[in-house]
Amino acid sequence: MKLEIFAFLVIIIVMKKTIYGNTCLEEDEECEFYLEIDHHLTMMRDTDFVFPYNGHIYKYDVTNTSSANPVNLNEVITADGWEQPRLVAVFNNSMPGPPIIVYEGQKVIVHVKNKLKSESITIHWHGLPQRGTPWMDGVPFVTQCPILPGLTFTYTFIAEPKGTFWYHSHMGSQLTMGAFGAFIIHEKRVVNAMPEYIMTIQDWNHDWDANIDYMKMLYGVFEKSKRVNPSTSIDGAKFSMFMAQSGLINGRGRYYNSRTGKDNGAPLEVFQVQQGQTYRFRVIGAGALYPFRISIDEHNLTIVASDGFDLESVVVESFIINPGERFDFILHADKPVSNYWIRAKTLEVDKNHTAEAILRYNGASKQEPSTSRRSCTQTNPCIIVNCPFSYFPSPDHTNCITFDQLRAKDYTDPAPNVEVGKFKEFFFNFAFPGTTWTPASVNGLSFEQPSVSALTQSQELCSSCDRPDCGEEKVCRCTHSISVDYGDTVQMVLLNMGIGKGWSHPIHLHGHSFHVVKMGYGRYNVTTAMFIEDNLNIDCRGNPNRNMSFCNNATWANKTWLGGNVPGLELKRPPRKDTIIVPTGAYVVIRLKADNPGLWNFHCHIDLHNVDGMQMLVNESFNRIPKPPMGFPKCWDYPSDYHSKVDRITTNGCSSHTAVIVLAALLSLAVDIILSICIIKNPQI
Repeated sequence: MKLEIFAFLVIIIVMKKTIYGNTCLEEDEECEFYLEIDHHLTMMRDTDFVFPYNGHIYKYDVTNTSSANPVNLNEVITADGWEQPRLVAVFNNSMPGPPIIVYEGQKVIVHVKNKLKSESITIHWHGLPQRGTPWMDGVPFVTQCPILPGLTFTYTFIAEPKGTFWYHSHMGSQLTMGAFGAFIIHEKRVVNAMPEYIMTIQDWNHDWDANIDYMKMLYGVFEKSKRVNPSTSIDGAKFSMFMAQSGLINGRGRYYNSRTGKDNGAPLEVFQVQQGQTYRFRVIGAGALYPFRISIDEHNLTIVASDGFDLESVVVESFIINPGERFDFILHADKPVSNYWIRAKTLEVDKNHTAEAILRYNGASKQEPSTSRRSCTQTNPCIIVNCPFSYFPSPDHTNCITFDQLRAKDYTDPAPNVEVGKFKEFFFNFAFPGTTWTPASVNGLSFEQPSVSALTQSQELCSSCDRPDCGEEKVCRCTHSISVDYGDTVQMVLLNMGIGKGWSHPIHLHGHSFHVVKMGYGRYNVTTAMFIEDNLNIDCRGNPNRNMSFCNNATWANKTWLGGNVPGLELKRPPRKDTIIVPTGAYVVIRLKADNPGLWNFHCHIDLHNVDGMQMLVNESFNRIPKPPMGFPKCWDYPSDYHSKVDRITTNGCSSHTAVIVLAALLSLAVDIILSICIIKNPQI
């Protein structure tokens, strides 16, 4: 009886640690978590509808808010407070999902239960290299089979490196429905660590679900029998047709009426600070499409890291974050005790899509801020980091620091050198080339998803890009991949040029971070900041008119730049990232060392572009990839030529095959018995 009680107590302790806690202790070797994804409705508490008013939410039948108790915000997914409930797909009943906070080097175990009724999922651990566990990267039909409705999949991997990361569904466009959360890896043995806040930024459409998002991008948006034109960026670059109505910070925001300019009074996220204290904010770009410019009224921001890697600090008025990126900044709470607006505004022209939150000093009244955004002047211009263009319009008095102008904090992490026989250089054009058919593509190759788990069922792949309908000045659909060998220094030139340019793309590489050694922007009007033409360092080849070229086979215009001889590369202290913006008409040069065997997805992190085919695979040192765990799930088409052949062989050789299995089992059992006897006789073995 005592033993049973003890076992029960152990189970209770384990359940409390794994189910109800999202933070691991520093001394823990393993951290176990449970995530359940299911559909929910915004602005509902169980079966009760709620409505927003004056920063709170109330049950639907309340008529006098001044005498009623507001509903607990933790019981409702409010989003932007739009009163028509919207379907969301979220982890553990919250948007964002629960943050997972661990320490570097810990073994992380996450049990994912798919409770969606009719959708499969996978989870990608964005920014984690998955060294030794490439089959835990979470890309459907690349590193695993999708998790079917009702099934559970357990992800197991080592938490590395330290930094700000996140997890999100990698299935279709489910990310846009709220299927994401923060994943923070702390450094061990840090003395006097400053307090931290997590801030997720997303654009929000309170009418459409993920599938409608994608179909509207393909076929257009119409209102009152007229086609709606896409919005544009400051430089004239276009945004795809994701019709955002608002922005959210940590899942909360407000809808502003475009005619009256008034908001609906929905509750906002509040960050509480103590005057005189210093705080670290970890900001995650979890949006579907739009870049956000983030600032805090009357406060400077000190940028200290991006995508998990430390930077030489730079003090700015604001910074721009794209989908997939992360930036860490330090905030000095050195202003008078009050409330201050935190603003995250899209780069759209003539659109007010702003996500808001409140910075509230301890002791300040619980009211909304009355502060204003800083005025940028000719004598005191605003400094902004991570611009997807070279200039702001001159009347804005805003100076850009492009990402390649930043420097890594670490002096001991230079870019890998060029070694004879171990250097590979690739040119990839992320664009929408074509004439009658203009799919999202890389070098004109629109990605065709395999029907098997490509990493673990590679012998069953059959979609080749070596076909007559693929090539220069052509577009086709195939499973696009490149191969690199272990120890190679890989230089990639990421382009956005030719007939398919016009949209800027945040490009994310799985399995690696990379050194950003150079960015080559296009030419802009210095007064209006409007884009004029491509950067001419790149030769698109193909059509002599570069604006008509598909740019599928680009190279350096100056052939002496080949082989890693590009002038102006920052090789000593280049910043590291795993997601980088490739502006329209521009290029980005990145370098990495091929030291992580796997099959890695490489794609635009605008989900709509990714789903449409703007992705490819990096096949790295395939002969060194470790075998997946026993019983790792498999999937395939039916009927399958490959499996029909295997079945025939298995059936015809059934007797001998069975005999071999039985013999192997008996030998294994015999070895176990012998070892057991040896251990009993000699316990020190």
